[in-house]
Amino acid sequence: MLNTLKTLDKENRPIHVGLIGLGAMGRGIAYQIGKTPGMRLSFIADRDIKAAEEGQRLYGKPAHVTTDCEGVLKDEKIPCDVFVEATNSIIAAYDYCQLAIQRKAHCVLMNAEVDLILGPLLQAAANKAGVVVTSDAGDQHGVLARMMQEVEMWGFKLVQAGNMKGFLDRHRDWAGTIDIAAKLKLSVQQCLAYTDGSKLNIEMAIIANEYGLGVTKPGMEGPVANKVEEALDLFDFDAYGDEGRVDYILGAKQFGGGVWVVGKNEDEFQQGYMNYYKVTNKHPYYLFFRPYHLCHLETPRAVAVAALYGKPVLNQRMGRLTDCFAYAKTDLAPGTKISHAIGSDQCYGLIDYAKKADAAGQIPQGVLDVEGSDLRPVVKRAIKKDDPITWDDVDIPDTRMARLWEEQKPLL
Repeated sequence: MLNTLKTLDKENRPIHVGLIGLGAMGRGIAYQIGKTPGMRLSFIADRDIKAAEEGQRLYGKPAHVTTDCEGVLKDEKIPCDVFVEATNSIIAAYDYCQLAIQRKAHCVLMNAEVDLILGPLLQAAANKAGVVVTSDAGDQHGVLARMMQEVEMWGFKLVQAGNMKGFLDRHRDWAGTIDIAAKLKLSVQQCLAYTDGSKLNIEMAIIANEYGLGVTKPGMEGPVANKVEEALDLFDFDAYGDEGRVDYILGAKQFGGGVWVVGKNEDEFQQGYMNYYKVTNKHPYYLFFRPYHLCHLETPRAVAVAALYGKPVLNQRMGRLTDCFAYAKTDLAPGTKISHAIGSDQCYGLIDYAKKADAAGQIPQGVLDVEGSDLRPVVKRAIKKDDPITWDDVDIPDTRMARLWEEQKPLL
């Protein structure tokens, strides 16, 4: 692929990339595209001009810098082969992607929230326009997708896709997140979504929807482990039957941000080779792991695969088999207003089978998003801590998200 990119560069036909969102990930993406042969940032946009200008500095080359995120996508004079969405918004991100699709640009989502919550609408628009909407290659689910494709190619049956998480506190609140968010240079809302596990559950729902995997219980099992190899003893793979599962381990200090795949192969001939290669296993189950995911460093891969081959890293091709549903972070009294869908004091999200949770009346976490509106979902009857939040529990205002969810229902 690198040789292909160099060829494009020599012929003066670089891949033109547009970037919106210059937070922690966006800054890294701007820097990395500046180091990638055959790619150019045509525009760098953020509602905060200082953030956009910092992206320009890190990119280190000429690019159109603006706070007019929608306007730059509408300007056909500014080239854009691939649009990278790196905000932590949902509604705004959806609008940006729709504008990019309208101008026949592929979309790479460094934004798992819009990817899961409004992915079916974006995929439908992309299919109609003949472009690709894809998850990023550098988030855990993107790395898992690439690993799983390879494990399947080897002839192994996919049994488990796993994520390593160092710390999780489902009841962490906004006030308790401010200091750590500042140290990590993240927004408090973003950091809180990481800490309470909502982001983990969203990402694992995306990979489950790509490969047709399920869960053993809402939120997955998530046992404590010191090393990833312990996964072979901590999960009962025989109980999975014919359906693979997604899950995670908690507290592993061995690797930060790693992922793993368990594949099944009962072939004794293959077993001899795998033992020779020193692959961790409890035959017929074999564990393949990657000790890192590199986020911004790997984004150019997703850009290149979309631009050069018209292929996604992953795009939830099996449909909405799972989703991330809202649970009460604390006791919620009638009249309580829910401040944010993801990264809030009122709720956290857990992955579950979509049909089962829908039948129980549970609300997908993202539907509670009210971005761009002063309206807030209001609790109308008491909800106990850790109980699922249902449609009967809250009054949902007539927000853009609520309308988009209704529009998307026929696609689910």
